[in-house]
Amino acid sequence: MITQTVKYALQILGYLHSRGKERVRGDEIARATGIPANYLSKILNQLRKAGIVDSQKGWGGGFVLRREALRRPITDIVTIFEGLGARGAKECVFGLSRCDATDPCPLHPFWESIRGTYDDMLRKTSIGDLTAVRR
Repeated sequence: MITQTVKYALQILGYLHSRGKERVRGDEIARATGIPANYLSKILNQLRKAGIVDSQKGWGGGFVLRREALRRPITDIVTIFEGLGARGAKECVFGLSRCDATDPCPLHPFWESIRGTYDDMLRKTSIGDLTAVRR
């Protein structure tokens, strides 16, 4: 349901959160999380543009999680990388183009419940709730 890019973004944010106000270089984040450096750079750039992290170049530079971002729900991260129309959990389990309460697939009632729980998790979990994931 969550794309690899979003998983990486959440790992990055959890790692930065664990480091507090300390600026962390990209190579250190890559080493600590196991995320390929070039992929990490693209993700961090998107997070910077979205106002989730700040960056500073040069000596003493690096990335830091913005304090005001701690209150933002992780659904914002999904939206940054997948857009508002992200299908993910909205997709029919069978991949049918039409699957709803009036024309359901055999698993629709079960999937609808799971989808609601998933959406709640994304809305109710904040970036501040994330902690570094150990590899």
